[in-house]
Amino acid sequence: MNRYRGRFAPTPSGPLHFGSLIAALASFLDARQAGGEWRLRIEDIDPPRCPAGAADEIQRQLDAFGLHWDGPVLWQHARDEAYQTALEHLAERGLAYPCSCSRKQWRGYPVYPGWCRNAVCEPDKPVAWRLRSDLGLCPVIWQDRLFGEQRFDPAELGDVILKRKDGLWAYQLAVVVDDADLGITEVVRGFDLLDNTPWQRQLQDALGAAEPRYLHLPLITGEGGQKLSKQNLAPALPTRDASVRPLLHAALRALDQAPPEALATAPVTEQLAWAVEAWSVARIRPRSERPLVDAQARA
Repeated sequence: MNRYRGRFAPTPSGPLHFGSLIAALASFLDARQAGGEWRLRIEDIDPPRCPAGAADEIQRQLDAFGLHWDGPVLWQHARDEAYQTALEHLAERGLAYPCSCSRKQWRGYPVYPGWCRNAVCEPDKPVAWRLRSDLGLCPVIWQDRLFGEQRFDPAELGDVILKRKDGLWAYQLAVVVDDADLGITEVVRGFDLLDNTPWQRQLQDALGAAEPRYLHLPLITGEGGQKLSKQNLAPALPTRDASVRPLLHAALRALDQAPPEALATAPVTEQLAWAVEAWSVARIRPRSERPLVDAQARA
């Protein structure tokens, strides 16, 4: 088997928040307990969403929480050639096609109905590139490490966009190409990305890439049951040690790891040493959502 290699892959649309910390911490602990590598990838393929300085702040936040990555940071903005090569490979096999349709045109359908699969409907308009989900791996089945067997019919998901009309690369293709090139063997991320996995499995199969194992984590929700996110103005993670210590302890509790109460004031290095040794996926309760612990009040 390949040596364990995991990753944390934030979008620098703003600083990390408590929900981001859960994903980063779980992927870090999973990698470190296995004696593997933990890589950092900055998913900055959408420049309008990535304000200046956000990626640097993310790295400072990870460093403050003791989540030190291995090797150089991988930046998606520098990966255009790799993504283009993958898209051309898919197009040559008839698995990717140009599409002129707008969301407004197919608004009454649950998913894009594939009107451009055989020919572009409006050749004089800009085109995006889509994956032909009907010709790929079907059904898509995998064993999630927390939520068990997952089974999807790609026809119910539609033909996902791989390259946008404005020339920017879409998430699904970029993440698969990057994971393959980094040799990622384990993907640990939030439950909100579970239904992205079928498209990614189809792309891995079409590109001859290895299939990583998946662990999807329960989402942390705030007041009103909304997922913690930058769009919902979730508070940014602190970088001051006095605030970091209780917040790291709260994240371990949110992951159901039951850290000793005395650890809440212990240095980050001591908390992480305990957490790496004690890490157990079996302790995590497999709910799709998890209410926010009173982390900010303790910080």
